[in-house]
Amino acid sequence: MRRSASIAVAPVPGGVRHALDHARTLAGSGADEAAKGAYLEMLRRDPTQRAALLELGALCEASGHRSAARTAYAQAVRCHPDDPTARVGLGNLLSEDDDLAGACAQYRAALAADPVFPQAHQGLARALSALGDPGAEAHWQQGFAGHAVSRRRYRGTGPGVPLLVLVAARGGNVPTRHWIDDRRFAVTAVCADFHAPGEALPPHDLVVNAIGDADLCAAALIRAEAMLAGGTVPVINPPGRVRATGRAEMAQRLATIPGVIAPRMRVLPRAALATAEGLAFPLLLRAPGFHTGRHFVRVDSHGALADAAAGLPGEEVLAIAYHDARGPDGMARKYRAMFIDGRVYPLHLAIAADWKVHYFTAAMAERTAYREEERRFLDDMPGVLGTRAMAALEAIAAMLGLGYGGIDFALSADGSLLVFEANATMVVNPPDPDPIWDYRRPAVAAVLAAAGGMLARAAGMGG
Repeated sequence: MRRSASIAVAPVPGGVRHALDHARTLAGSGADEAAKGAYLEMLRRDPTQRAALLELGALCEASGHRSAARTAYAQAVRCHPDDPTARVGLGNLLSEDDDLAGACAQYRAALAADPVFPQAHQGLARALSALGDPGAEAHWQQGFAGHAVSRRRYRGTGPGVPLLVLVAARGGNVPTRHWIDDRRFAVTAVCADFHAPGEALPPHDLVVNAIGDADLCAAALIRAEAMLAGGTVPVINPPGRVRATGRAEMAQRLATIPGVIAPRMRVLPRAALATAEGLAFPLLLRAPGFHTGRHFVRVDSHGALADAAAGLPGEEVLAIAYHDARGPDGMARKYRAMFIDGRVYPLHLAIAADWKVHYFTAAMAERTAYREEERRFLDDMPGVLGTRAMAALEAIAAMLGLGYGGIDFALSADGSLLVFEANATMVVNPPDPDPIWDYRRPAVAAVLAAAGGMLARAAGMGG
């Protein structure tokens, strides 16, 4: 197995069992880099060692080193082709990289080795659903019916605070990996959409509702709300509040706030688009429940409407009035701010020539001037946005009423916010290790620290 240059290799005691115990002790104590080194030293001696490969893969994945995790799982698959855990680990990473065909191949290989392996059915259900394959439904049932509860790895040295995380099996969940500390909280995840009605919830002192997409997960949110009814423990992002954050509903609510431009938005049956009245062009069409620009298109004329709609999944589409978000230089800008426990934090600014702006496709890495503009936003958000926009952000945060949420927006010429979306599903990803992103790290760290502090206070641990 290829050794990662970023992981120091430490000697381990002789004997496979002793070496495994040593690596596991390091990982359990939070010494991740030393644990990775111990696993790598085992693999230097025996590159086929199954437990070391799987545990190293899981540790690298948990710490955000996805390339190293993929290498470990791929080596495990080569050496142990009938191991379903290795296949699923690799499949999950392929799926996250949008290699859905490759992921499906791994999940099917896992099921060939173990036809009832629930994690393989779960992964295959998600991948097939993303591909629009009707065969996904059987795998949803086999993967999650009776398997709605899972305990995540706890790495603390003492008893952890029992934390219940509610998720939707079918996706649309708030990313929590970077702000729920697995050394402080013993996490049990429950798929609300497959949890048996009336079944008791696992013991818990705190709930994080991670079901975030109101358009995709309406049924799961209703189920989650019923599951928590009558409970007395603190709940981060109560399901009822999240249910009120669907794109079309939020557009109506936000339009009432001074200093906010919320594009008019209608939910229409796809079959009725051609005859719908009051559509102005250019027009944006979006399939509800998708993010990162997937199934989101601009239509410039009525004649192009039918073809554009035919390429979107589902029976309904969002018809969104187009607003030009370009600045005087002709570039479109999309700011992201996070709402954590009632406070507003800057997260990033993406600048691109295309109307559909995303950080991962923007020209930030190539243009020093763009990074400098983003740095100014992160260092002095009020100074960059102005009082009108800041007041609007504060009002939107209060309207959402979420412990964890965020907003994507542009800044109009008069200092108003042109809102793209405001909800709970905003991702906070630490920057790549390249030094050009060092200016972003304090802002990301501040958001994650605020989210962690919110959990600690809710659990009575201080902050």
